[in-house]
Amino acid sequence: MKRTAVAVSSVVLLLPLSACGGDAEAGNGSTVTVTVGYQSKTINTVTAGTLLRSLGYFEKQLNSLGDGVTYRVVWQDYATGAPITAQMTAGKIDIGSMGDFPLLINAARGKQLNHPTRLVSVTGYNLRGGLNTIVTAPGSELTSLKDLKGRRISTSVGSAADGTLVRALQRAGIDPNDDVEKLNQQPAVGASALAAGSADALSQFVAWPGLLTYQGKAKALYDGAQLNLPTFHGVAAREDFAKSRTAALEAFLKAQAQATDYLNAHPVAAAEKVAEATGLPAEVVYLYNGAHGISTFDPAVKPQLVSALKQDVAVLKAAKLTGDVDVDSFVDDQYVKKALGASYAKRLSATPPATAGEAWPKGAQETRTFKSPAGLLSYVAARPDGVRAAYVPDATTGTLWFADKAVWVADGEKLLPFVAPATAQAYADGHDGARVITYADALERAS
Repeated sequence: MKRTAVAVSSVVLLLPLSACGGDAEAGNGSTVTVTVGYQSKTINTVTAGTLLRSLGYFEKQLNSLGDGVTYRVVWQDYATGAPITAQMTAGKIDIGSMGDFPLLINAARGKQLNHPTRLVSVTGYNLRGGLNTIVTAPGSELTSLKDLKGRRISTSVGSAADGTLVRALQRAGIDPNDDVEKLNQQPAVGASALAAGSADALSQFVAWPGLLTYQGKAKALYDGAQLNLPTFHGVAAREDFAKSRTAALEAFLKAQAQATDYLNAHPVAAAEKVAEATGLPAEVVYLYNGAHGISTFDPAVKPQLVSALKQDVAVLKAAKLTGDVDVDSFVDDQYVKKALGASYAKRLSATPPATAGEAWPKGAQETRTFKSPAGLLSYVAARPDGVRAAYVPDATTGTLWFADKAVWVADGEKLLPFVAPATAQAYADGHDGARVITYADALERAS
């Protein structure tokens, strides 16, 4: 009889969960459930969640095992990493994806509750920290981090975005505990608070800053890449699952690599698939996941990311969210190395693509790439009907941003885009004759 892996979508808190840890002794002819926790709208995890699910690669990999077992895949969608950790440490989720700070909490909780977990692969990363952004309301008079002193800032405590906020404030000479009022809110709640004026700023992770900016509901105040510290999302697995169902975990990691290759080879199509599954605008998905997007996708566990994870521990300890975390014990790349074989070394040494501007013409399935911001602006200006989206890399950090939402500086013949007003002004102040201009002025100069 043919064995088939079936994808099942469960509704959180309404349907019972059945993780395959309880099926460890299952033999030939049995059914094994593998429960995957993911965050559909945290689009830096799509190769282990939304995109992977839509492509069906995991189920196909399980079908190819030929071990006489019927695999049932249950996909559980969450807004953040915290509930995934809670379900993993309760033995109800086998594999989960989340950001770097939640991964550390995952490691700490697993050890504390005697249900250890392991970091087994990476989904997407940015080596400078550009995945997190602090934004303000569109009409806000705030222009720099120093303006946040005495203000109310919404973030999700324990998230990577919270880590960015804490570090950014400290570098600006602001005490994140005493000089601001930090509101611990889910991303959607924080977005509503910003719109209502009950929060002066919002520090969040992908895709919230880009989404709110695209919708005209926010503008960037601080680009997380200014910290120049790597940020990433990754995949954790329960240790008992990894040991008892090693073949199933390796099948997941092979499928994740396939989804990664698909995203890198077909970035526009991948963005459209994720947009369809999540309801996010494809233009926002592409900002992060595109060919030159803010995020680089690769399952390899790079040393730079492990080093950054170790630096993150101190931030969580200071916030009393964890104690010491043994990162070296938590990171376990043996499974992804075996799953990917000879290709792993090549992935490990791969570097992010060079930054470039892109224009997405209306009705097109491919984008146009430009070597200079002026070239992109000239292309956009020549199309009175507009383009679907235009993206430019920040002149100092390389973080991609929407061209019409960027802060532009004219420096002689050069037109330079910046994510945040403070960095644009700093550049203008340091270059004689340079000045901040409007997007309309930049378009006119380039046409």
